[in-house]
Amino acid sequence: MNNIIYTSDVTSITAKQLTGFFVGWPTPPSPETLRQLLHKSDCRVLAIDEDENAVVGFITALTDGVLFGYISSLEVRPAHQNLGIGKQLVTRMLAELDHLYAIDLVCDPDIQPFYERCGLRPCSAMIVRRRDSLNPG
Repeated sequence: MNNIIYTSDVTSITAKQLTGFFVGWPTPPSPETLRQLLHKSDCRVLAIDEDENAVVGFITALTDGVLFGYISSLEVRPAHQNLGIGKQLVTRMLAELDHLYAIDLVCDPDIQPFYERCGLRPCSAMIVRRRDSLNPG
């Protein structure tokens, strides 16, 4: 198995290390957009394959730091899925946000069973998605 380390430090992460994510999206975010996402998120945890020197998974969250947190993204490269990396990322993020009253996320129904296994429960949500603005300049 690959040597996976987990970190929240993004200071040395480059766009080159952030390829292979959002597979199947009509217009996936560029690696540079993902680098900005990681840098600008309030909280993040990355799974790095030391053998490949590449990010193979990440989770991000936004928070007011007092009551509420929102897990905004979780991604694991397809070749690294079903190895427990996603669950480890969620577990680490929930621990980081443990002091908050509420931690929310929005996901499609087919992914809800995964999050239920991580300790979250279903709830209704309202959203707006602007798919034309995925790669801001």
